[in-house]
Parts: sequence; C-alpha cells; structure tokens
Amino acid sequence: MGGDEPTVTVGILGFHDSRETKAISNAVTALGHEAVWLHEEAVGIDVSPSGVALDPDVDVVVNRLLLSKSTTPLEDLSIASCYAAVRPVLNDPRCVLFAVHKHATASRLAAAGVPVPHTYMATADAKLNAARDGFGTPVVYKTAVGTNGGGTWLVDHDRAVSATVDGRRAFIQEYIDAGDHRRDLRVYVVDDEVVGAMYRYAPDGDWRTNVALGGDVLNATDEMPEEARETALYTAEVMEMDYVGVDLVEGEDGWFVLEANPTAGFKGLYQATGKSPAPHIAKLAIERAGGEVDETRVEELSATLDDSVPSCAPNESPIIDGEAPIIGYIEEVVVNGTSGSQQTLAKSDTGATRTSIDTSLAAEIGAGPIKSMTRVKSGSLKGGKARPVVDLVIGIGGTQHTVTASVEDRSHMDYPLLLGRDILEHYRVDVRRRANADRNDSDDEEEELLEE
Repeated sequence: MGGDEPTVTVGILGFHDSRETKAISNAVTALGHEAVWLHEEAVGIDVSPSGVALDPDVDVVVNRLLLSKSTTPLEDLSIASCYAAVRPVLNDPRCVLFAVHKHATASRLAAAGVPVPHTYMATADAKLNAARDGFGTPVVYKTAVGTNGGGTWLVDHDRAVSATVDGRRAFIQEYIDAGDHRRDLRVYVVDDEVVGAMYRYAPDGDWRTNVALGGDVLNATDEMPEEARETALYTAEVMEMDYVGVDLVEGEDGWFVLEANPTAGFKGLYQATGKSPAPHIAKLAIERAGGEVDETRVEELSATLDDSVPSCAPNESPIIDGEAPIIGYIEEVVVNGTSGSQQTLAKSDTGATRTSIDTSLAAEIGAGPIKSMTRVKSGSLKGGKARPVVDLVIGIGGTQHTVTASVEDRSHMDYPLLLGRDILEHYRVDVRRRANADRNDSDDEEEELLEE
C-alpha cells in the first residue's frame, strides 16, 4: 500500500479470547491498516433521531462472535445486526443465524440442491424417537448449536434420545460411514476462493474428527476431489458466507456437507497446510471498506499464523490477561446425555485426571454409548480397576465442556459427579466456595487419582 491511500479501520467483533481474533487483528495491522478489537468492554452504539453512531467508530466489521459458546447468543447476534445497519459486516448476521444452527444449515443447503445427510428435528421427544426407524443404526445425535464436537453422539437404535439437551434443540442425522479412513474434509473458503483444505482423522477410540478433540490432519488443498471443492464453494455461496469452514464427508454416493462453520478455527488448517486464512479475511474486510492491500504481502503473511496478543486487545479483561474464571469446590452444574439433562452438584478434584459420573446418574441422562475402558488407580487401592468411559457435555455457568468421563458407582460418595482436571484446567478452584454452603459433608471421599 502506498502513502496516499486512506487507512481503513477494521473492527473485529469478538467477545472471546480466540487465536483467530488475534490473528485477524494482527493481519490488518501488518497490511498497513488499523485494527480495533470490539470486545465486551469496548462496544458502544448510540441510536438517536440523528442516526447511529459507533463508539469506537469503524469502517467495516469482521464478525467473529462465537455464538455456540455464548450464554446470550441472540443478544450477541443482535449487536452484530446493529453494526450491519450502518457498516459492511463480514459475515452478515442474517446469514450467521442460519449457519450457526446445524439443522437450519442442512435445511437451507438441501433446498438449494446441496447434498446433505438425512436429518430430522422434532420439538417433542416422542416424535423424535418415532422417526428413528428411518435412520438405521447407529445414528448421529446432535445439538443444533455446538462447537468442537461438543453435543454430538453416535448412538445405537435402541437408545432413546431427547428433543433438547441443556435447553438446546437436538436432532438426529444419518451416519455416513467413511470406512477405514474415519475422516472428513474441512475446506476453508474466503471470498469464494479456497484458502486451504485438510483431511481430519478421528483419534483412537473416537469417531469425531475435530482437531480440538485430538484428531490428526493432512493437507488436502491440492489433492481433494473436484467434486468436493465445487460442493464447498457452492455451500459458501448458498450460505452467503464471506468466510466459512465447510465440513464434508465422503460416502458411497459421493460427498455430503455436514456443517458450514462461520467461526471455524485456524489452528488445524495451519498445521496441515502451512497457510493461515487471517490475512485473506483481513484483505477482504479492507477492500470491502474501499481500502487497498498488497496482494504479495497477503501471501507472505498467510505463511505465518500470528496469534500473538495485538495492541488493540483489551487491557483489563479477565479473559485476555490470562486469569481463568473461578469454580467452587462444590459447584452446581448441568450434565447432559442423549436422553436428557439434569442439574446436580459436582465436586472439584484437582487430583483426578478424568471427570467421573455415578452409574445411576449416567443411566438417567443416557450417557454413552461406552467408548472404551480405562484403568484407574484409587487412593485406597494399590492396584487398578477398569471403568467404562462415555462422552458427556457438562454445563458450568453457561459454558459447555465436552469430556470423556469414567462411569463408576458413587452411591457411597456425597456427590454423583466429580470434576477432574480435564475440566478444571479451564478454571481456578476456590475451595471456600460451595454451592451447598448450608450442608455439612464429611469430605473424606477417596477419589480417583491417576489413570494408567
């Protein structure tokens, strides 16, 4: 960019401390323009008879709201809509409303002729379970809004499912068997161009391919079939996404679109391809506001994923400055399975590697199916004992955590759920804080300590 072109101010709208928000901010700055992180402490929108005024003012907005992790997704999306009333917004909130809801995505794509797996959503348990006969076994069971593989199960035909999980709608989906590969394809599209693509392989003991769950990745940018490439590009067009991660799986009848993720992560793609989408998103935002960028510089920057803390990051945010939220020694949580949800008390135990759930509670919520067996040592046993492990979604203060928990008989213990380090690593534990402060417990339970 030369010295006479105007500088564009790009607002990155994001209320979470994500590496993608940082990377886009840094890319905007590296391209010679101004980045403003529109975090929760920064946003101000003045509406009056004279019009709409933004504080801080920006020329264009990059929408990076992680609605699947928000306790107020509709309100957050409405903030993006306020910006869209007066400024160009990448991705437009009206389109994100479809994309963030997996069943709505499938509906929109199917109506446009994009191949998607057979899905069914109902608002009542009986109706949803009655539809199971048309899906065979196993069947994929998903919450309509979720991220990083959370709220996704593979269940057998004889397992009842619930129309809601922790207050969120859920649906069933045909399981597309990818064969021995156990893989899917993530294609990242920016401005109707493929930036990169990767095959994602499920980790041992799991069927989901999410990088956040430990899945392996392999560069597929130049090797993917043309059918998959064209399907991904058409998906981005149908969903009207400025940038999107399109997930596809190959079945016997060709390629099917699983999801269109408006806030797909960059880490796995960069690991597989050595290419970051951030500079390409920054370029699109700058040009959308009438600015100019150096194409060569964009390519240079895409070879590095710069997710260091940008200068526009909030100074005193408890999220940005590394301080994790506080969790109590005894905490009230919501635990979710395929048959329903239940509110319960859980004990925090930093000595436990893995979260564990009581057998009776696991049965009540439909935890499972059993993924494998794990051998654990207890403080009272010199040897170890095998326990089954299952996937759980645990809600703590509005935040959802997907973990692989061990199942055991905890009827002799004070609490049916034990939170291990797989969850506690995201928090600071305050041993003085108890959700049941009026209760006098023995607190002499001997809990799981180590995994073998």
